[in-house]
Amino acid sequence: MKDWFPLYSIGHFINEPSNPTEFEITRFQEMEEPDVEDFHKHTFYEIIWVDEGVCKQVIDYQSYEVSSQTLFFISPGQLHEFEEWQRAAGGSILFTEDFFLLNQQDKNKLFEMSFLDNFYGNPYLKPDPKSYVEIRQTIELLATERKRRDASQPIQQALLHILLSQIQRGIDSQAKEILPKKYTILYKRFKRLIDEHFQTSLTAGDYAARLHITQHHLNYLTKRVTGKTASAVIRARSVLEAKRLLTFTDFTVTEIASQLGFFDSSYFAKLFKSDTGVAPGEFKKSISEKYRIR
Repeated sequence: MKDWFPLYSIGHFINEPSNPTEFEITRFQEMEEPDVEDFHKHTFYEIIWVDEGVCKQVIDYQSYEVSSQTLFFISPGQLHEFEEWQRAAGGSILFTEDFFLLNQQDKNKLFEMSFLDNFYGNPYLKPDPKSYVEIRQTIELLATERKRRDASQPIQQALLHILLSQIQRGIDSQAKEILPKKYTILYKRFKRLIDEHFQTSLTAGDYAARLHITQHHLNYLTKRVTGKTASAVIRARSVLEAKRLLTFTDFTVTEIASQLGFFDSSYFAKLFKSDTGVAPGEFKKSISEKYRIR
């Protein structure tokens, strides 16, 4: 399926589109406004920190107001709009998966970070004041290393790992339940497979087979993580893409259903209404005026 939204690398956010950099730190008060479309997707991870003021973000129809001493997380593939940042003091850490995994033997290390990859409904953390100070100290160490003429990539990567571990500790300290890492990793692998195949008619059993587990085990872990069945998680991804297409394209409901692998558009419309509470046509009318790309 064609991606209808601009897909940007880190270079685009420093107004150097051809720059292949895989790690950057920017500060709101120093950066030029990036030359990017309002709604877009990233090829990289972004961690925003706000020291003072408020910045506003939109991720897939959900608006967030990020207050002072708060961290906000954006992952590759999410539909993002940075509504307002000029009045806030803070900045962004941008890094790719390859940068994080450089010289790593265990490729699951990134998946262990539960706050990345849209794992939780609330993509932010407001640490206690002491923890925020510690996190900011690590960010400053990263920024200082990044500016050195002899900046070391291994040192930057090591400091990034420390920072992410500090954030994970903060997430865990506020969690009602800390899931075993194996569940976090497996669920993220499941979500990544869905992102790759949501436009097909793969079932929960098909995904379980690709993960080399039983469908029962897949349902068990998705319920532990989200409270939903595997089939509901698969369906939610199709509905999310349908929302995007209804908002930003002129496709008919029948055309969207076909692109998402539904041969019966009336069944698709019923499924969409079951998940959202409104019919696809009603959704398009009510939401497109607000979010249509300007």
